[in-house]
Amino acid sequence: MCGTDSGRERGTQTMKVTKLVSTCDIKDCPTIYATDRGTFLVQGETPSDHGLQIPAHETLVEIPMELLQKAIRDNLI
Repeated sequence: MCGTDSGRERGTQTMKVTKLVSTCDIKDCPTIYATDRGTFLVQGETPSDHGLQIPAHETLVEIPMELLQKAIRDNLI
């Protein structure tokens, strides 16, 4: 992560992940998770038509705008 120190060595301990908000109740939907590292994980589609130069160790995911709006409206982020 750009300029972020998680305070832990990666790979030495499994992060704790908490589901914050999703577009549905099954595992195959766009979802936002909070971690015990003070970060977020985002589950969504992996777009390939963005035209951006992304470093090999990073990735982009695409989620519906409504997912972020729901998270904000529900005071989850």
